[in-house]
Amino acid sequence: MKLVTGFRDFVLRGNVIDLAVAVVIGAAFTGVVTSLVDNLVNPLIAAVGGAPDLDGLWPVTLREVDGQPVQVQLGSILGDVLNLVLVAAVVYFLIVTPVNRLLALRKEQQAPAPAAPSEDVRLLTEIRDLLAQQRDAGAAGGPAGPGA
Repeated sequence: MKLVTGFRDFVLRGNVIDLAVAVVIGAAFTGVVTSLVDNLVNPLIAAVGGAPDLDGLWPVTLREVDGQPVQVQLGSILGDVLNLVLVAAVVYFLIVTPVNRLLALRKEQQAPAPAAPSEDVRLLTEIRDLLAQQRDAGAAGGPAGPGA
């Protein structure tokens, strides 16, 4: 039973839930970025480079195996890097920057400047300090109080 309770506490911890939300949002942004690449970037590549997308561009043949070329598809790698950069840019500009701004504004509102202590508090502090001086002077062999 303790194992189940520990697992429940782990799953309900804020970090795990935040991570789950991040994965879901990341998947949604991946769909948006894929659509952006398919519907904007690839047509631009087709218009400029003559190829429908980056997948067929810049193949590097390493050698042939059984008459078939073994190739590294540099265009596919470049396309994946472009997808990563676009996802990172969307996440940064649409999530990270606004959330950081919101947290900074909230922090400014929650942390007012410390006010000066009231007159009562200053007077009590002064009395406390005077009593401490008198106690220390009495322990050192000096006058014990005002009537000494």
